[in-house]
Amino acid sequence: MASSPDVTPSAEHHPENPESGSAPAAAGTTGAPVRRGRVRARRAAVMAVPAALVAATLAVLTAEGALGVQFAISGMPFTVTATELNGTGFEQFGGLDSMAPGSPNEGDTGGQVLVVTSAIKNATLTKLCQSVDLGGTNLLITAGSGAQKVTATDLTTDSTELSGDASFDNIEIGNDASTLTKAGVKGPIGVFSQQADTVRIANLRQTNYATTAGVFKLPGLKLRFSDSGC
Repeated sequence: MASSPDVTPSAEHHPENPESGSAPAAAGTTGAPVRRGRVRARRAAVMAVPAALVAATLAVLTAEGALGVQFAISGMPFTVTATELNGTGFEQFGGLDSMAPGSPNEGDTGGQVLVVTSAIKNATLTKLCQSVDLGGTNLLITAGSGAQKVTATDLTTDSTELSGDASFDNIEIGNDASTLTKAGVKGPIGVFSQQADTVRIANLRQTNYATTAGVFKLPGLKLRFSDSGC
């Protein structure tokens, strides 16, 4: 469910040298125009990196069947917050969530969402809040605001955004996702991942598309409609 907000799975990208393959300058041409052309080429290459990286990542994950959850998602994101999360047995890797064919929420996504799957073997959350925007109103769920905290086992979340103040014990970064051992979940071979013995995140905030758990205990559960979300 959680991870370092600033450390997310990624793939290295080495753009081609924009200077290689440049047409030779014509005789009598000064050096300044050539430098300007090179600057433009560099800028074009940098601008192309994000789109190319996302496309390549989607292609690899699709080929590997890297689905974050084994059910069709609604395609409606929901917000999760907690004042504190503590967990033992943490893993994180990239994946794809798929909507049901013909979902009205597909938009321009093609029915797939690139996500970061976070798995925690045992988790405790303080003052949990979950909200989903239904258009004109929000469905709001709160729990764990009293002495008893929310607890979960075999918890996984598929997120597109995550923030908070995180700390880890015995973290390993750059593992092959198929070799993970800390939370009992294995990702597809060849996919970047990380794992740690423990994780703590203060002021957790996530944008999620799916959550699963073996056991999820929500003391003090309240569900209601609200003008505002978490």
